[in-house]
Amino acid sequence: MERLTKSQYYIDIARSVAMRSTCIRRRVGAVIVKNDQIISTGYNGAPRRAVNCTDLGYCVCGRDENAPFDENHESCRAVHAEMNAIIHASRLDMVGSDMYLAGIEVESGRPVDEIAPCLLCKRVIMNAGIARIIIRATEERFKYIDVDDLSIEERISAPL
Repeated sequence: MERLTKSQYYIDIARSVAMRSTCIRRRVGAVIVKNDQIISTGYNGAPRRAVNCTDLGYCVCGRDENAPFDENHESCRAVHAEMNAIIHASRLDMVGSDMYLAGIEVESGRPVDEIAPCLLCKRVIMNAGIARIIIRATEERFKYIDVDDLSIEERISAPL
C-alpha cells in the first residue's frame, strides 16, 4: 500500500471536515497546518444558534439554484470554512501556516477541483498570517497558492 503524501493527507482531512457542513449546495472544509501540526479546522454553515439551511430545507440567501456558487457571498448566511478555521485559532499559531481547502458538491457528492476562497475570505486569510493555500487541482495533483500572490483588487472600488 502506497503511503499518502502530506498534501493528500491534509486534503483528505479537509474533505472529512467538509462533511459537517450545513450548506445545501456545497460542503467546504478548511484545515490550518503549521509545522506538520493541525492548528484548526472549519466548515461552512450557519452561525452558532442560527438555524442551518439543511434543517430549513432551502437556501436562505435566496440565490437562484442554478447561479454560480462563487457569486453573491454577501447574501449567504453561512460562515465560510476558511473563516471558521481562522476564528478558532490564535494568530500567533497561524503566522506562516498552510490552509488546506476541500469542497464537495452536495448534489453529486463529487469533489470540487480548484476551489478558491471568496474575496472576503482572501482578506481574512491575509490578515491571519497564513502563508499558503493548498487545494486539489485534480485527483492526483495539488495547487500551492502563495498568499502574497492573492489579488484582492478584483471588486474593491473605493478605499474604506
